[in-house]
Amino acid sequence: MKDSQITDEIVDEAEDLDPQTDDSDGSADEPGDDAAIAVDDRLGELEREITLERDKYLRLAAEFDNFRKRMMKERIEAEGRGQAELVRQMLDALDDIARFAHVDPDVTDSKTLVEGVAMVEKKLDKSLRGAGLETVNPKGDRFDPSLHEAVATEPANTKDEDGTVSQVYQVGYTFKGQMIRPARVVVRQYQ
Repeated sequence: MKDSQITDEIVDEAEDLDPQTDDSDGSADEPGDDAAIAVDDRLGELEREITLERDKYLRLAAEFDNFRKRMMKERIEAEGRGQAELVRQMLDALDDIARFAHVDPDVTDSKTLVEGVAMVEKKLDKSLRGAGLETVNPKGDRFDPSLHEAVATEPANTKDEDGTVSQVYQVGYTFKGQMIRPARVVVRQYQ
């Protein structure tokens, strides 16, 4: 409520007061003085209420602002902890890759390197799956534009094959249900 509205209410209340005039002693000002005192008292009371309400509002606004800042800080910290955990899970695979980078090619045969890289791939895949990564490899499935990106088409032999994925150029990934990269595929079309 605005101050001018409160003042108008007080004036209206003062006008509604029934002034008692006592003409016997000739002092006609006393009832008006009582009304003015009542109005002043009411005005002071309303001003105190306004001050209290304004103080409550300011405290609540400051408390909400502090809450918002605290939540933002906690969200950023939680995100950092999550990323750190994912990196921690990938460190073993990274160490293995570093070992391969320093292998002497004259001493190591290619079969050993391929086996080692396959083991690192499995270790990395296990770590990422544990964190929530899922592979989208839709060969033979129906084409789904929310999961697949058609990069080419080829003729289908039968009508049943129409709209199915015949080849996967690049697998896709989802992370905890959220699409990270769609699978790039070739789609069959019946003519």
